[in-house]
Amino acid sequence: MAKSWNDRLNTPGINGIKPTPRTVGDIVEGQPMLVPTARQVDDFIRSIPKGVDMDVRALRTALAIEHGAEVTCPVTIGYHLRTVAEAANEDLERGMPLSDIAPFWRVLDAKTPTTGKLSFGAAFVAAQRKREELEP
Repeated sequence: MAKSWNDRLNTPGINGIKPTPRTVGDIVEGQPMLVPTARQVDDFIRSIPKGVDMDVRALRTALAIEHGAEVTCPVTIGYHLRTVAEAANEDLERGMPLSDIAPFWRVLDAKTPTTGKLSFGAAFVAAQRKREELEP
């Protein structure tokens, strides 16, 4: 049986800081790069105040600084953003109140590639962003 998204969220991952293997986009080879766990991403998203949004690049920068690195792995962050969102959706389906789940819509919006991959679609993200008066 496949792991639930919550199982994936709570699986202890191998995280830490290591040199960036190559230059890609805004990341330069050799920079100290954070490879976060899904739980670290979830915890950070929960710290974003209601009515405040943050794009993925800003999230990566803030996470890196918080953990003493210069950059955060863009591949890992994409995977973990989906894990956080899907785990939150599982919690909602089990009856958890909206106020108790990670507010992933403060990072994901209609243009974020991860939003298009969510099993529950983008309408929920759009509705939550509208509720908090965030840009669609």
